[in-house]
Amino acid sequence: MSQVNANAVAGVGPAVRSGDAAVWRLAIAQALGGANSAVVYATGAIVGNMLAPSQALATLPISIFVVGMAACTLPAGGIARRHGRRAAFLMGTGSGVLVGLLASLAVVLGSFWLFCAAMFFGGAYAAVVLSFRFAAADCVPPERRPRALSTVMAGGVFAGVIGPQLVTYTMDLWQPYLFAATFLAQAAVAAVSALVLLGVRVPMPTAAEVAGGRPLSAIVRQPRFITAVICGVVSYTLMNFIMTAAPLAMRLCGLSQESSNLGLQWHIIAMYGPGFFTGRLITRFGAPRVVAAGLALTAVSAAIGLTGVDVAHFWLTLILLGVGWNFGFVGASALVLECHRPEERTRVQSLNDFLVFGTMAVGSFSSGSLLTTYGWDTVLWVSFFPLAVAVAALAPTASSRPGRAIG
Repeated sequence: MSQVNANAVAGVGPAVRSGDAAVWRLAIAQALGGANSAVVYATGAIVGNMLAPSQALATLPISIFVVGMAACTLPAGGIARRHGRRAAFLMGTGSGVLVGLLASLAVVLGSFWLFCAAMFFGGAYAAVVLSFRFAAADCVPPERRPRALSTVMAGGVFAGVIGPQLVTYTMDLWQPYLFAATFLAQAAVAAVSALVLLGVRVPMPTAAEVAGGRPLSAIVRQPRFITAVICGVVSYTLMNFIMTAAPLAMRLCGLSQESSNLGLQWHIIAMYGPGFFTGRLITRFGAPRVVAAGLALTAVSAAIGLTGVDVAHFWLTLILLGVGWNFGFVGASALVLECHRPEERTRVQSLNDFLVFGTMAVGSFSSGSLLTTYGWDTVLWVSFFPLAVAVAALAPTASSRPGRAIG
């Protein structure tokens, strides 16, 4: 055996296997952690409607969940940069346990504001869960990063089953406190996720990474980074904007909670299911074209929602919305990977997520008031304007071939 081949077997092989193991552990943790978001979106507006002093505040808990995502993204990135990603992961899963315990207590006590506080910790957990995709990219060579990123996102398929079914089978277990047992079960799932993450071996930050690399002002001026942020913001904000309103809209239209749970389940499966092949599509066609397909599917989902308010219309809207989100958000995340050097990754990635989640909070706050004041159709019509903005930002890069990560 040649020296080159010997090195491949003795060094590269184990490194590749270790990276693959980390990617799959992160995919499992994504499935378990994604159940947290599924439970929040399935129950947040309904519990809010039960506990809030005013119907206009029904979706405030979900909005605070999104605020928690935005507020904790940069601190989580700072922890990852100084102490390693696993420290940030365990901070996130601790928040996941806390949200379940506090939300259950809030339901038992009938405290709307305690429930809102619980949702903030749920947002912190969700922010860390979404960093798993970038952590997976750190574990593999540059040419395999889009596939690793999408593999982790594909783990969310199981979140689409775990979360809504958790709601369906536990929501009535602790009578008369609707959903109290659900939140306790969610806390237990978060604890299991922490055990899975203990086995993840992500490269520790180097001295250069701790130092930070180029100034952020130089990085954010890159046209490709601006495009990535705009497309990521629009893809995630519109998904959250419509999904936040959908369960309550279905309830206001006289549809059952079970129908709402199933609709949300298929939506989450549609969000993450394409992850099994989105990475290959990005490698073949380039991230800009995949993002463009995602924006188009989001527009089609809103158009279908405008044609009726029966179960089939809601479900089809949510399914297409989920696939559109996957193409748009994963494609935009792949663009971000092309905009930074290795030592800049945690700062740039956390800044990107902060901008995405911060803008998403605005959409979440406005979704509930638009729904209760003007109706479901208005929620859908409003979504076309940000889509037009994203298409305009993407147009200069849509015909380009796949980029190459800096460094």
